[in-house]
Amino acid sequence: MHKKAYLLLEDGLLVEGTAIGKIGTTGGEICFNTGMTGYQEIYTDPSYYGQIIVNTTAHIGNYGALDDEQESGNTKIAGVVVNDFAEQFSRKEAKESLQNYLERNGVVGIAEVDTRMLVRYIRNKGAMNALISSELTPDQMRDEIKKVPSMDGLELSSIVSTKEPYFIGEPNAKFKVAALDLGIKNNILRNLAKRGCYIKVFPAKTSQAEMAAWNPDGYFISNGPGDPSVMDYAIKTVKQVVDSDTPVFGICLGHQLLALSCGLSTYKMHHGHRGLNHPVKNLITGKGEMTSQNHGFAVSEKEIEKNPNVEVTHLHLNDNTIMGIRLKNKNAFSVQYHPEASPGPHDSNYLFDNFLEMMAAVKK
Repeated sequence: MHKKAYLLLEDGLLVEGTAIGKIGTTGGEICFNTGMTGYQEIYTDPSYYGQIIVNTTAHIGNYGALDDEQESGNTKIAGVVVNDFAEQFSRKEAKESLQNYLERNGVVGIAEVDTRMLVRYIRNKGAMNALISSELTPDQMRDEIKKVPSMDGLELSSIVSTKEPYFIGEPNAKFKVAALDLGIKNNILRNLAKRGCYIKVFPAKTSQAEMAAWNPDGYFISNGPGDPSVMDYAIKTVKQVVDSDTPVFGICLGHQLLALSCGLSTYKMHHGHRGLNHPVKNLITGKGEMTSQNHGFAVSEKEIEKNPNVEVTHLHLNDNTIMGIRLKNKNAFSVQYHPEASPGPHDSNYLFDNFLEMMAAVKK
């Protein structure tokens, strides 16, 4: 018989379910991901650090877990909420059950939750802190949830970033790319490497001067967790990188930092965008893209006129939030979504090619 577990939301909503993963207590900001597949990639995405993930797909765990599907060295989520949890898995390549994987990685979770109800609730009320526990009483949880910090104003990139620089790709590749690791995903590095890039991945708090000493052909500013507006160290570095006139490509948090370095501001979204099915319009080509997204902050639409050198290149078709920008006077562009997907559609892979074209043009 499964052990009982509870999910408590900051506003008092209490949901009963059964314990999965590690027996224990965990807290974080609750959010939902609408992806039909790719739970392991989601759980290992550093951008989710400090967050409890609600998987909207009804069945989770049915294809087990596989080392090749890690987007970082280990799980980064604070906890997981699912509806129907599959203890048996059917994929031959999988090495272990999701239960074993979560337990081994110390992830506390809850199953048999009406996730449809929960997602509608979060959509209406907005993202908020939550607590999952398979060891505390609801009354004890009400005291414990007060200790969970708000995501608003939280700097987390320096926690998940690499502690030492490392290399990816072939040393004799055509381009050298300095990647600022704010919570980078493995598939971003794979996409750059397979296009002929030799990448040196630097810790989050590396200065522009230190990266420039490696003499890169371009800079990549990665995705990552937390509130971009409090990352003064990274905003300063990105500004210096842009001013160097070397090509710059930013994804997700990197996109927000590029905007902040141009004098624009960011804001915390009501419940964010997380999933594999977000429609985006490329304003340059007029084409639509289905995109993989994971962010709870966005660039302010009201301030875009503040800097005449910033051009909006992509818009979210559901809510018109800014999904991409480029600088008219510099070799820099960014998108708010994940062109490397993993999981997700590959409609936006061309952005990596655009980055290479920019580096090739400058190299001439």
